[in-house]
Amino acid sequence: MAAARAHLTDGTEGPGGEETPLPFRRAVAALAGFRPRPEVRLAPLPAPRRLAPFAHALEASVEADGEELADGRFVLLHDPDGQEAWRGAFRVVTLARAELEPEMAADPLLPEVTWSWLTGALRARAAAHNEAGGTVTRAGSASFGTLADRPVTAEIEVRASWTPLDAPEDTAGAPGAAGVPALAGHLGAWCDLLAQCAGLPPESGEGAAVVPLPQRRGPQPL
Repeated sequence: MAAARAHLTDGTEGPGGEETPLPFRRAVAALAGFRPRPEVRLAPLPAPRRLAPFAHALEASVEADGEELADGRFVLLHDPDGQEAWRGAFRVVTLARAELEPEMAADPLLPEVTWSWLTGALRARAAAHNEAGGTVTRAGSASFGTLADRPVTAEIEVRASWTPLDAPEDTAGAPGAAGVPALAGHLGAWCDLLAQCAGLPPESGEGAAVVPLPQRRGPQPL
């Protein structure tokens, strides 16, 4: 699952042979227990090696009617000693992207609306956090000359990270472990963001998008 011993989420040793911290193992177990909506598919991904002593990564794709509408990745980092920039021992680093119609990409409010989907999803999932930051990028391309018959394309990409905070119980009401954030809620919020970027309707009225995006073309692979 991960590329180095320190990052094997089901292992028991860190980079110096130390035991994998129990909070990290519990956090990974919480992620493994989360079940997204049917259109969102999660799979293990090799974790980054240098961002933290321990890491766990997932990739996701959003599919509807046989078409891939959005994709992204979710990375959980853990440093038992904490990092000053994180203001905590855990950090979530995410990517979400989807292709959309060029007309929607031209909307000047699109970045603000898209960022509000993430913050709204975190609130709706009661995913306590701080030090959130990120970028919303939109890009378009047009072809000319011998490639002029290719359609104009546009893509939105959201890169975001935040520090999950300890919570007394997770979104299902199960008691939380001391020193372990309720990670299922954070993963759920990110999946909600992916679904909204893909143009899917919310599963419930909570955290509904301010402005729905139209049907996407299939995004490029990660």
